[in-house]
Amino acid sequence: MGFPRTLGQAEALDRICELDLVINLNIPFETLKDRLSARWIHPASGRVYNMEFNPPRVHGMDDITGEPLIQQEDDKPEAVAVKLRKYKDAAKPVMELYK
Repeated sequence: MGFPRTLGQAEALDRICELDLVINLNIPFETLKDRLSARWIHPASGRVYNMEFNPPRVHGMDDITGEPLIQQEDDKPEAVAVKLRKYKDAAKPVMELYK
């Protein structure tokens, strides 16, 4: 998810600069959901792991401390799906503006 995400942000951006190009990546919903849902963190340090692209050496454990990793509530598949639907609705007017 990039910038601008909302029509208000797009209008504010247009007031301060002139865009030459806008890029919209059309990534399937399921692909986004799967990738975002694979994120786990080490709470004490903030280190981020992705179970598909940057997994820890030992599943579920931080590489440095060996402490358990957690998945934040908003990274769980159900929450990611809700977040993506809200984003899609908010992004529609931005896409129309930049067509």
